[in-house]
Amino acid sequence: MNASFRQIAAVFPAMPTQDGAGVSLKRALGQSDRQRMDPYLMMDVFFSNDPKDYLAGFPSHPHRGFETITYMLEGNMLHEDHAGHRGELKTGGIQWMTAGKGIIHSEMPQQVDGAMRGFQIWLNLPSAEKMKAPAYQNIEAANLPKVPLAQGGEITLIAGQLELGGMRYQSPVQASATRPLIADIRLEAGETVELPISEELNALLFLFEGEAEVEGKKLNFDQSALLTAGNALRLKAGERGGRAMLLAGKPLNEPVVQYGPFVMNSVEEIRQAIDDYNSGRFVG
Repeated sequence: MNASFRQIAAVFPAMPTQDGAGVSLKRALGQSDRQRMDPYLMMDVFFSNDPKDYLAGFPSHPHRGFETITYMLEGNMLHEDHAGHRGELKTGGIQWMTAGKGIIHSEMPQQVDGAMRGFQIWLNLPSAEKMKAPAYQNIEAANLPKVPLAQGGEITLIAGQLELGGMRYQSPVQASATRPLIADIRLEAGETVELPISEELNALLFLFEGEAEVEGKKLNFDQSALLTAGNALRLKAGERGGRAMLLAGKPLNEPVVQYGPFVMNSVEEIRQAIDDYNSGRFVG
């Protein structure tokens, strides 16, 4: 099959904001209803060496109707939820939480100084799965596939599967409905990588280190790029190298109605989520 390389369709910058109990972060996806990419709802980036930016953490709060993926580049965060799940997220690891019909959890830093760097991604659930039982996985760095590249770079496969160089790599995390492909792509100076991405998937890149370009169009630091249709991605790093998060997934093509931590398909379902939470039915 001939490669049809994806190009940059639109670019938008990560926007500073706060979440939780006052954690400073940047929103790289989901700044508005128009800056989403089905099936992804949001991607937040937290990069700071200042404890004042992250120590307050994310105290107990609810979710319904989607999944959260937290990927820690540096730092230590503790997850606890009402269903009895508990996990310590350490450097290089991920936590995958399926909120489903309802979960109440907290994510609190387990450090008082040093760097806290990472991502939280919100992945939508199809209507048929929004009320499934909540679930949780904690996956350490050693259990995530590392894909070596020809010029010294490396891909960390967070979700999905990838075929490259005659090898097939598969993350411990899969989701059949949305088929997420999530990868941390690190390239050395001037390095180019070509990755197959199914034509069925939407795709986005977020550059968080160095510089890079897609089919001759430059992507700047802290920018997200929505990509056109195609069956492959060709990413080239600049003179200082580059590092980007790749999000790809199969669109659900369903209505999205969000009210804070609840993401459903209708206003009526949002009202029900609020009522269920206020009435204690999330933990019942």
